[in-house]
Amino acid sequence: MGSNLELVKYQNFWFLTTPLKNILHYQAHFKARDSDIILASLPKTGTTWLKSLLFTIVNRTNPDHQPLINKSPLLNNLGVYGGNPLLPSPQQLHDEPPSTLRLLHSHLPYASLPESIKSSSSCKIVYIARNPLDTFVSQWHWHANLLKNRVGDHDELEPPSIEDFFESFCQGKFPYGPYFNHVIEFWKQSLEQPNKILFLKYEDLKSDQVVLQLKKLAEFVGFPFSSQEENEGLIKDIIKLCSINNLKDLEVNKNGFMNKFVKKKDFFRKGEVGDWINYFTPTMVERINNLMEEQLKGTDLSFDSSFIPG
Repeated sequence: MGSNLELVKYQNFWFLTTPLKNILHYQAHFKARDSDIILASLPKTGTTWLKSLLFTIVNRTNPDHQPLINKSPLLNNLGVYGGNPLLPSPQQLHDEPPSTLRLLHSHLPYASLPESIKSSSSCKIVYIARNPLDTFVSQWHWHANLLKNRVGDHDELEPPSIEDFFESFCQGKFPYGPYFNHVIEFWKQSLEQPNKILFLKYEDLKSDQVVLQLKKLAEFVGFPFSSQEENEGLIKDIIKLCSINNLKDLEVNKNGFMNKFVKKKDFFRKGEVGDWINYFTPTMVERINNLMEEQLKGTDLSFDSSFIPG
């Protein structure tokens, strides 16, 4: 990756060595409940934003919650598969009361999810996909910040150049990659199991379709908006509350670390559609364009070509 991060290949995807140990453990021991909601995604595809929206939707009538104000979406019991000590252990999850609504998150590809999620429970999976160009730019910034934070303890770890990281991205050799394999797996499963898997596009959530998308999301997870809530503007209030600018400004998200090397503020950058245009050369655009045409052929899955010049 041009960054000296140690990657290993497992079930045809690439993983960092430390998270892989956790993944193997969860594959063996995690037991999904029928009421669980699993948010799945590649890193840096709008995950934290969708966590915020989902958390707010399912807690909107709970008087004991002040969604997102006093509790960062980064810590809302939504990150089962990370290597973060702040995240719940399998035993903690097992010990939670059966009535607890669990909102959990995974970057795992579909094939690597525990069987209890895929087949032996009726839990819901919400997947978010982002245009590969913006995904690449966001991932590059993320890895650069991560490695900068580690300098001192690991002086040999240098932030990757955009050229090196781009080559790795195109080859699919980055954490949880390849990109297209990850996205296409969930896309196909969403077509085969529409009552179990909802496939969302980041760009749709950033467009004038956002109200329609949130209504679809709320209905899918079993918390549909009433006509009264919609008429009172509740959906628009949730959109405003969960906007990246608002999330960035909340004190709970501005300071501190998720762990030794990950600053909370690094989870909130721009969140824009089309920011890639500030980084991509024409040659890079052509290569990604060709990859999209090749990899997505025959899937009926596409990303809006208006985000790609020419």
